[in-house]
Amino acid sequence: MTAGRAPKRDQTGPTEKCGVVGISLEDRAAALPTYYGLYALQHRGQESAGIVTHDGFQQHDHLGMGLVGEVFSEDDIAALNGESAIGHVRYPTAGGVDAANAQPVTLSFEAGSLALGHNGNLVNTDALRAALSEQGHAFSSDADSAVIAHDLARNLLDEDLVGAVESTMERLHGAYALTIMHDDTVAGIRDPEGNRPLVIGELEDGLVLASESAAIDTLGGEIVRDVRPGELVVLAEDGSDFDAYQLQEPDRRASCFFEYVYFARPDSVIDGELVYETRRELGRQLWAEAGVETDVVMPVPDSGRAFASGYQAAAEDVEFAEGLMKNRYVGRTFIMPTQEAREQAVRLKLNPIRSTVEGKSVTLVDDSIVRGTTAHELVELLREAGAESVHVRIGAPPITAPCYMGIDMAARDELIAAEQTVDETRAAIGADSLAYLSQEAVAEAIGTEQADLCMGCVTGDYPYDIEGEATDRPVTAPRIDGDSGT
Repeated sequence: MTAGRAPKRDQTGPTEKCGVVGISLEDRAAALPTYYGLYALQHRGQESAGIVTHDGFQQHDHLGMGLVGEVFSEDDIAALNGESAIGHVRYPTAGGVDAANAQPVTLSFEAGSLALGHNGNLVNTDALRAALSEQGHAFSSDADSAVIAHDLARNLLDEDLVGAVESTMERLHGAYALTIMHDDTVAGIRDPEGNRPLVIGELEDGLVLASESAAIDTLGGEIVRDVRPGELVVLAEDGSDFDAYQLQEPDRRASCFFEYVYFARPDSVIDGELVYETRRELGRQLWAEAGVETDVVMPVPDSGRAFASGYQAAAEDVEFAEGLMKNRYVGRTFIMPTQEAREQAVRLKLNPIRSTVEGKSVTLVDDSIVRGTTAHELVELLREAGAESVHVRIGAPPITAPCYMGIDMAARDELIAAEQTVDETRAAIGADSLAYLSQEAVAEAIGTEQADLCMGCVTGDYPYDIEGEATDRPVTAPRIDGDSGT
């Protein structure tokens, strides 16, 4: 993404980032388990999918636009030979929506072959691309992931894998969890702030790296541990073990709080915390801070379920009920070119259960409010179904600023809470009352210090300086003569 510009799309809420997988096995093809791992991460990206393998002699790849099940056939998987593989599912937060930006990025050069999958977003892409272009690098993709791959390939000409990765990390500013494959060696890298998750898993015959532990569960593996912020993990070629190198010591932790609130699967474990239990605790905290006595508590499916469960458990005497049914056949890529279309999309996706709602006071629990379109339509749906009153409770603080770290969040002028008070937002969505969870409660529920969370979309305080933001300092072009980074 160009530094200082958040992506702007027609959407009713934040969209997922990307998902990465890396696998090294002892004596069987890695393509099929990589395919299954990507299926488990499909929620993180639906625009494109790709797998790259290496058989010890050459690299093989298959990438395409669409969902994992649409991109790969049985024959495609069978043609991807080799015990080493990396895979990627993409939602484009940097670069256009076309096949040229599908990942993993692949390069062949004097030092061998390279493949790279990226989850996250750099904020100094333009400066880094310009510096590399001056050195003769040609880019067929406008994604920041291609810039990382080219910089790493350049360093691999003179250094071993560990040294090359360290040199590249010195020049990267932003969020990244990477799986890379240099020839048939698979490795994983996590940015020094730990903004994006990456976990190591053990299979019966190898090792796996993945954005979420749910992918490891799908493969019948066991979680070993998270990749530490600033760490490079290199898997043995037979998947028997891994080496870890702490290449950068973080100045601060900046884990994305929205992974816990929205993006990660509830059954995933991030930095030792089960996401489902964290969301239930967020719901309990929400009741403690802003509980309201109503006849029924209901979630916005599916993201509000764990929050509503925790909220109701803390409330004790309030009934929990499913008051909205989700049409699972309305895809995430449903065309919404206008505000009217966005409103219609909500009604296509969700429909009230009248018997649960009619004549009752209702607490509606969700994870966030972005534009306010969904919240407004849902409140209206519940009133049409006979609700006497509708109270909205949100398991996160107000979203007031764009994300530059890899979440496709609406631009600031489209964020309903950016310029409105809570009461003004309440009036805009038509609710009888509205309350958000505090930043302090979010940190307590996650089990970390507030200073160790990236809450830039809430506070406008980002881990890196962003061009055009109040805290901006100019991002200069990095040196690429091998001496240092920026």
